[in-house]
Amino acid sequence: MAPAAREAATHVPTNGPALHHIGFVMEIAGSSSQVTLDSGVLNELMAHSDPSIAMAGQVGSQIKIRVGSTWLLASIRTQKLHEREQGVIMAAVDFLGEGDEEKLTGKIYNFRRGVTRYPVPGSEVYAVSSSDMKQVYAADARAHVEIGTVFPTKDIRGALYVDAMLGKHFALLGSTGTGKSTSAALILHKICDIAPEGHIVMIDPHGEYSAAFKNNGALFDVNNLAMPYWMMNFAEHCEVFVTSTGDDKQIDSDILARCLLQARSKNRIAESIGKLTVDAPIPYLLSDLTNIIQTEMGKLDKATNSAPFMRLKGKIEELKADPRYNFMFSGMLVGDTMADFVGKIFRLPSGGKPISIIDVSGVPSDITSTVVAVLSRLVFDYAIWSRNEPQRPILLVCEEAHRYIPSDRVSKASAVRSILERIAKEGRKYGVSLGLITQRPSDLAEGVLSQCGTIISMRLNNDRDQAFVRAAMPEGARGFLDSIPALRNRECIICGEGVSIPIRVALDNLEEEKRPASEDPLFSQLWQETGGESEILERVVRRWRAQGR
Repeated sequence: MAPAAREAATHVPTNGPALHHIGFVMEIAGSSSQVTLDSGVLNELMAHSDPSIAMAGQVGSQIKIRVGSTWLLASIRTQKLHEREQGVIMAAVDFLGEGDEEKLTGKIYNFRRGVTRYPVPGSEVYAVSSSDMKQVYAADARAHVEIGTVFPTKDIRGALYVDAMLGKHFALLGSTGTGKSTSAALILHKICDIAPEGHIVMIDPHGEYSAAFKNNGALFDVNNLAMPYWMMNFAEHCEVFVTSTGDDKQIDSDILARCLLQARSKNRIAESIGKLTVDAPIPYLLSDLTNIIQTEMGKLDKATNSAPFMRLKGKIEELKADPRYNFMFSGMLVGDTMADFVGKIFRLPSGGKPISIIDVSGVPSDITSTVVAVLSRLVFDYAIWSRNEPQRPILLVCEEAHRYIPSDRVSKASAVRSILERIAKEGRKYGVSLGLITQRPSDLAEGVLSQCGTIISMRLNNDRDQAFVRAAMPEGARGFLDSIPALRNRECIICGEGVSIPIRVALDNLEEEKRPASEDPLFSQLWQETGGESEILERVVRRWRAQGR
């Protein structure tokens, strides 16, 4: 840029802020285009008091281009030096949206996503100031929660639009140790604050979140969950009771279907239902089921194999006798408590505690996924069967989602995977929202991440995970993706339906009593401490033997 042009580069509209001219548009393409930036001007601006202008021209920062009476905003994705011209930087940019220009001050207002008119090559490129950013990121009148500060500013608040985020599902991604649990707690606390009569069900596999929601949530674990076994559908019964594989599995399942239907039909409730199915959640006694299996086995002629009947009966008796399964297979759970159970889990009514934390860390590992399947399916089934009633939308949040919706590479089909995939595809029609939290997006089933309308990504260290997120993110946010490996702890990139344009946010601090119990141990400090080991061992062994009770 010539010195005369450089002097003219900073001009002030009437009553308005200075416009910092930093370059020109070179090439226009649909989603990404090229601009040239003057490195001399960028270096001078680095000392500017406005952090947004000081960041001008850097990867991940924004620029603005005037088109008629509108300002076009773009985000810088890549940079390289011009091969022939010294002091000129070539930058690829992604267009984010446009806003009208206020004639007197030159400020941006009424910002919206998408581009109506593209600039022509040769158009001037300007730095974006903090006051511009304020207009762009200012939350509109829709219901929203503020969760942090937009990078690189100090005072502009980043907001999530609650209806848009929950209406089309969301995913929170981040490697271990990036502050993922605290961020999840922060977002859920903010939602609970604006919706104290809400309905949120959180599956917590490590028992971290009970500490965070003790004041505004209902906490359930194996000691007080009391989940009746008869609420399982047939596929879930098969997962728990049928242990065989191959051809035997089909034989065992057929026998179970026949006997289960008979056991369910013994209940008085079944008489009022014309056509009873094996999936209908009607209470039955486990002892009835084993007796029916025994009776069916007695009807066999000598040549037929009785092994499948013995396998089923043995497995059911084993579950009844094992105290670890009492929260689900106890003889006390046979009464018709379905309305109470659903009301308690879904917070109907919420009584000012809109979130129920279901800690499944104490559930025996072989049936954890079945328990999660039952809870997820109850959310979906409730939504389907309550369509003629006043609507009560439910948010289901699944921590460690890659465990339950694994990709085909990792695991075969299961009841929990099929129901969560179904919620991802169809849930929003029925008022069910899905929130997935995971550190391994590449292990999630194909297509589930792309069903999430809002993606909140913290730092991801693994190349495969980064590539997976890149594929799921909308086009305009691609420039932000390159900064995912460089994010600090408790910083995230948000794009999709829940924000007006993609943003990078430094998340707020959460008060100590609202944080999940997920702090990493401080080895250097804890390894200085000693004393009382024999008492510790005694208590631990006692709990170990009693399996936590």
